[in-house]
Amino acid sequence: MLTGWRLTVSKLFLIPQRYVLGIMGLLAVCNAYTMRVCLNLAVTQMVNNTKTDGDHFEDPLACPDDEYIGNGTVSLRPHAIFDWSESTQGLILSGFYYGYAITHIPGGYLAERYGGKWTLGIGLLSTAVFTLLTPVVVKAGGATWLFILRVLQGMGEGPTMPALMIVLARWVPPHERSRQGALVFGGAQIGNIFGSFMSGFLMAGDGDWANVFYFFGCFGILWFLAWSILCFSTPNTHPYISAEELKYLNETVTSAENRSVRDPVPWRAIVRSFPVWGLLFAAVGHDWGYYTMVTDLPKYMTDVLKFNIAATGTFTAIPYLAMWVSSFIFGWVCDVCIKRNWHTIKTGRIIHTTIAAAGPAICIILASYSGCERFAAVAYFIASMALMGGFYSGMKVNALDLAPNYAGSLTAMINGTSTISGIITPYLIGLLTPDSTLAQWRVAFWVCFAVLVGTNIMYIIWADGKQQWWDDVAQHGYPDDWKHGPLRKNDKDYENHQNRKQIEMDVASN
Repeated sequence: MLTGWRLTVSKLFLIPQRYVLGIMGLLAVCNAYTMRVCLNLAVTQMVNNTKTDGDHFEDPLACPDDEYIGNGTVSLRPHAIFDWSESTQGLILSGFYYGYAITHIPGGYLAERYGGKWTLGIGLLSTAVFTLLTPVVVKAGGATWLFILRVLQGMGEGPTMPALMIVLARWVPPHERSRQGALVFGGAQIGNIFGSFMSGFLMAGDGDWANVFYFFGCFGILWFLAWSILCFSTPNTHPYISAEELKYLNETVTSAENRSVRDPVPWRAIVRSFPVWGLLFAAVGHDWGYYTMVTDLPKYMTDVLKFNIAATGTFTAIPYLAMWVSSFIFGWVCDVCIKRNWHTIKTGRIIHTTIAAAGPAICIILASYSGCERFAAVAYFIASMALMGGFYSGMKVNALDLAPNYAGSLTAMINGTSTISGIITPYLIGLLTPDSTLAQWRVAFWVCFAVLVGTNIMYIIWADGKQQWWDDVAQHGYPDDWKHGPLRKNDKDYENHQNRKQIEMDVASN
């Protein structure tokens, strides 16, 4: 029962606490993405690669340049103090994802063992501090120090998704997961919108790129303070949740705080699970397309379409706004269809994941063949990201379907492995586009098309929408074809499984 002061405080909150958590989770992801992507736009103003008139016409497909003003001269970038090649820039942009991949599984383990609140909060706080330090570090140590700092930033953000999955698994009933998933993980698009627009605004004119890192570092620290006060790892540890909501969540949330949650993670079963492999392929494909857009779209708009920095900030933000809005529409449609039994959870996840893969794959190819029809290209990029919004109600929440008790570890494995896309794509695109010409970018986009479509086919073949047996062996038992030993110490379920198989063999032999 709630104590007197807790009952009084709970009445002050008109919004149910799971929605407060959803809003703060959205801001967490938003915060993470602003700090992740702010360098993508800032680097275009950090590097002194402004072209002369002679250079401008070397590419026969080159677009008109917004940087050129009426007297035929080009506006200067007064704060562009670095001379980095395209491959060096690609390596720097990929540095974040090296660290990001390293801390996924440790982050998931810490979140499952100690709760998601502080695992998530402290990780993002460290990234905020490193973001604040970026201008000082890069001016002191150049590309090498910036690469190391980006690796450290990635390590701070690595626990974000697994910790959020753990918190959501404890707080969100199954029939609300598509909407809550769209709300929380749609924060990525808010972060991309806010990060891109504000970066362009802060650097417009003669704005110093250092202001971008100061601004978003402070934003991260403010979020941490609010998160520390308002959010908790589980409903049962929340000091001012209402009695009605607490009762409702304890009755409806699949993942309970019970013995199975504290069992060792069943890695032997996870790595042999076809639905997990399907989920992994889908994640790799999505991340390849997504990181191509997030990391390199600002460079494409600046180097190929030749928008100025203010326009680049705006036109880079609009596709993510489209993705954010569409994610809510896809999430609502998916939940309604599942609730009314128009299709199964599995079918819903496949439909929305396919929309989020095939749609963007087609649109980015169309954008690359729009040539210097700049606003047609932007329209295709907007359509691409809008269709990618189906990802959140598709495979992004699928880990909660497959393993509500081990959602953190499963998400850590999936996200950590798929982050290889974030490591490869910026550097690969830097290698494929040494002169940043339209023809070179078309090759990069065709590679993205092949990865998106190929990985989606694997997801269609192996996807599932049901809780897997290894997530709760006590309830589901071992499958008949399991031959790889017990998943837990002193496992009575496995002994019963072996005894049953022996009896069946004896009966068959008689």
